[in-house]
Amino acid sequence: MADITAAMVKDLREKTGVGMMDCKAALAATGGDMEAAVDWLRAKGLAKAAKKSTRVAAEGLVGIAVSGTTGAVVEVNSETDFVARNEKFQAMVAEISKLALKAGGDTEKLKTMPYPGTSHAVAEFVAEMVASIGENMTVRRTQALSVKDGVIGSYVHNQIAPGMGKIGVLVALESTGKKDELANFGRMLAMHVAATNPVALTLEQVPADVLARESAILEEKNAGKPANVMEKIVASGLKTFAKENCLLEQAYVHDGSKTVTQALLDVAKAAGAEVKLTGFARMQLGEGIEKKEDDFAAEVAKAASGG
Repeated sequence: MADITAAMVKDLREKTGVGMMDCKAALAATGGDMEAAVDWLRAKGLAKAAKKSTRVAAEGLVGIAVSGTTGAVVEVNSETDFVARNEKFQAMVAEISKLALKAGGDTEKLKTMPYPGTSHAVAEFVAEMVASIGENMTVRRTQALSVKDGVIGSYVHNQIAPGMGKIGVLVALESTGKKDELANFGRMLAMHVAATNPVALTLEQVPADVLARESAILEEKNAGKPANVMEKIVASGLKTFAKENCLLEQAYVHDGSKTVTQALLDVAKAAGAEVKLTGFARMQLGEGIEKKEDDFAAEVAKAASGG
């Protein structure tokens, strides 16, 4: 049986808002598996959906660059927030973000591209920066979006420097309409994505494993119901999931009386042409990275005992 620590219970409580005893029971029932414990609590009706990686677990910056009808977002990690505020580090992230426009969302390609003003590839330049600043750094990932005609809307949350912060969002709006109207809406929609963290544009685009997981939770929650009733329950539950997690069906954060789809129809009227949302990219610093939490008191005790 897995050792359930107080830190694990605290983490699960922060993710779900459920009481400590229930969190401990969930972790015990799932062998300490955090995601399984979330599902266990949801199946018991004790917690709503908890989004993965809601806690920033690494430092650095997310940078965004937009040029014409192409936009790119990149995450460059460092060990501390202190380095993220270093002007040399920020200048490097800015350059890498611009290069990402030509990498087409391919992280490995980005790492091998020539870094401006040097004879080094990006990865080699980052290695030099590690030696210079004395802290580990890495180009972790990148995404890119483009449209044939229209705009790429962007937004940076918790901005530390122009185009760099903790969350970066791009949205692709395909349209022949007025560019100023599209640009204004693009920024507003990017802010919406930063706030709501959608899983996909539509329910059809949600990964199969995510849908299977949601269906399994609904079935466990309603165990014992006849098959025909269960089918309707699952279908209804997935519709609710779509309203909460699929961008086109979400309530628009800037006007809760309409969905994002309805907001798109409104901007189409203002822009004078049909507007199609073809994609989005949202990158949050440290998403999915487990950050080691040092026990300072334990380290001091170990040092004092000569261990």
